[in-house]
Amino acid sequence: MRFAATSALGVALCVCSLGVAGCADDRSDEVPGLATVVEVIDGDTIDVEIGGRTERVRLIGIDTPETMRPNTPVECYGPEAGEFTASLLPIGAEVRVERDIVGRDDYGRLLGYVHLTTRSDAHGGSGGEIFVNLEIVERGFARPLAFEPNTTFARDFAAAAGRAERAELGMWAHCS
Repeated sequence: MRFAATSALGVALCVCSLGVAGCADDRSDEVPGLATVVEVIDGDTIDVEIGGRTERVRLIGIDTPETMRPNTPVECYGPEAGEFTASLLPIGAEVRVERDIVGRDDYGRLLGYVHLTTRSDAHGGSGGEIFVNLEIVERGFARPLAFEPNTTFARDFAAAAGRAERAELGMWAHCS
């Protein structure tokens, strides 16, 4: 138990040094967590340029059907989930990566809540953000998946999935 707690602290400190938004120990005045989309790997994994390097980011709290798992067939609605994420996060899009308690998974990927920065429109409307993890669930491309202890938005994801399922959106209409 002591090892797990020490390891979690070490991971948190490591991610804090990356300047990822949401880090309780990050006291810098910089704008932390701003990144640029480099590639969409699948429905719930992207590559971003952040802090001068490319990082793989696993969107926490959600799980899209698999398309890339070795020795596993492509799951129902997996390609569509990947295409939706790619349409939402085109290469070059500016995003803000926010972390939770544990910053990396066992594969070394950053675990993050991703927020797409939207620009102001031609009519003077202000820009904002789209919470990408939640948008993917709301549109029926993902199920909620708890990444303990990273569960800040677990209730939001569960509620969004329930709404998508009742409305038979996305995979809820096409996959049994």
